[in-house]
Amino acid sequence: MDAVDNRQVVIIPQRLQERDFAGTPYVPVYVMLPLGVINMKCELVDPDSLLNQLRFLKAINVDGIVVNAWWGIVEAHGPQVYNWSGYKRLFQVVRELKLKIQVVLCFHECGGNVGDDVIIPLPQWVAEIGVTNPDIFFTDRAGRRYQECLSWGIDKERVLRGRTAVEVYFDYMRSFRTEFDVFFEDGSISLIEIGLGPCGELRYPSNPVKHGWRYPGVGEFQCYDQYLLKSLRRAAETRGHSFWARGPDNSGSYNSQPKETGFFCEGGDYNGHYGRFFLSWYSQILVDHGDRVISLAKMAFEGISIAAKLSGIYWWYKSSSHAAELTAGVYNPCNRDGYAPIMAMLKKHEAGLNFTCAATGLLASCGDFSGELGDPEGLNWQVLNAAWDALVPVTSENDLPCHDRDGYNHILETAKPLNDPDGRHLTSFTYIRVGLLLMERQNFMEFERFVKRMHGEAVLDV
Repeated sequence: MDAVDNRQVVIIPQRLQERDFAGTPYVPVYVMLPLGVINMKCELVDPDSLLNQLRFLKAINVDGIVVNAWWGIVEAHGPQVYNWSGYKRLFQVVRELKLKIQVVLCFHECGGNVGDDVIIPLPQWVAEIGVTNPDIFFTDRAGRRYQECLSWGIDKERVLRGRTAVEVYFDYMRSFRTEFDVFFEDGSISLIEIGLGPCGELRYPSNPVKHGWRYPGVGEFQCYDQYLLKSLRRAAETRGHSFWARGPDNSGSYNSQPKETGFFCEGGDYNGHYGRFFLSWYSQILVDHGDRVISLAKMAFEGISIAAKLSGIYWWYKSSSHAAELTAGVYNPCNRDGYAPIMAMLKKHEAGLNFTCAATGLLASCGDFSGELGDPEGLNWQVLNAAWDALVPVTSENDLPCHDRDGYNHILETAKPLNDPDGRHLTSFTYIRVGLLLMERQNFMEFERFVKRMHGEAVLDV
C-alpha cells in the first residue's frame, strides 16, 4: 500500500518469471499411495475411492503409482508365512488403468515418524525375539533400543529363528518376485526400492524423536548392541589398538550442538586418530549393509531396476564436522567426501538412488538455517553430483507437502538443472501423496500443470 496525491495505491507484487520447460527431457511422475492403503489383514482399503482417484491421475497422464509393501503386514504371523492378497488386488486395479507400479519393500515400522498416519509394527514373531534378545535392535550409549528396524549387527547372525537378517530380507524379496511374476513379465512393475534402515533409508536411527531428539540436535551414535560392539572390537584389534573398541565419550547427547562437544567442535576429536578410526568403521558398517542387501536384491529381481533411499541430513552441513551426518553414518566432514563410497556401492550393483532432499527448494524457501549452519541446497548439490559423477540414476520425492506453483517450480529446477553441461536430470519423481487435499479442484489443476512441465510439454500461462 502506498500513497500518491493523498490517494491510496495498492502495489501488487509481480510473480517472478517462470522458466519454460517445454522441450526439456521427459521426467516420469509417480504418485505415492496412502501408507494405509493395505490394512493389517492385507486387505485393500476403500477400493472404490482409490479407483476414482487413480482414474483422475491417469487422466492427467501421471506415469504410475508408488506403494509400500510392509514386512509387518505380509510376514506378520510367522517366519516365511507370506500374505500378499491385498497387494495382488491393488496391482490388478493399477494395471487395468495402464499405470506403472513402483514398490518400496519396507523392513521398518510405520507410525513413529513425520507424516505417518497409520501404525504398522514389525512382524509379531520378530517383536517376540526382541523381548528376549533386545540386541537385535539399534542401541544408543544409554542402552535405549530403537525398535523400528533391525540392527545391521545381525545381518550375518542367525538370531531370527535360524535365519540371519539378510536371509530374512532375501526370502521376502524372493517371495514377492515369485508372487507377482506376471506383473514383472508384462512390465507393470517398473522399479523396486529396497528398505535399508529407519524409514527405509540407508542411515542409522541417530535422531529418534521417541528418545527425545529435537531438530537441530546432532543426534547420537547407534552402535551399542552387542553385535555391533563385537564388530568394533574386531576392528580395533585388527588396527592394533584394542582400547579403541568403544564409542566416543565426548560426543554429547541427542540435542547437543557441535560446539558443545569435544568430539564435533572445531578441531575436535572427530578428526584425531581415534575419531578417524571410529568414523571409518561406523560408516563402513552402513556401506557394507547396503552392499549385502542390494546384492541379494539384484539376485531376486534380476533384470529389474532397483534403488535405495538416502535422506538429506542438511543441518550442521556448514560446520567442519558435519556432526548430524556423522551420527547418521555418512562420514562427510569438510575434508572428506562421505557420499562417494555410497555411490560406488550403488554403481557396483547398477542400483539407483532415491534422494529425499533433492526437492530442498521447498525446504530452503521455508526459513533461515544459519543458526544450525544448515545448507539443504549445498547438500543437494554434493549428493546429486556424487551420484551423477558415478553414473548412478537419481529419483526423488517432495520432502514437504506441495500444492502451489512456487513449490512445484523449486522441484522442477532440481529435476532439470538449468545449463547442466551434460544435460543431467532426475530419472523420475514421486509426489507424496494422493489424498483429498490433492484432489481439490485448484490443487489438482496446479498438479496437472506440474506434470505437463515435468514431461517437457508446453503449458498455458494462467
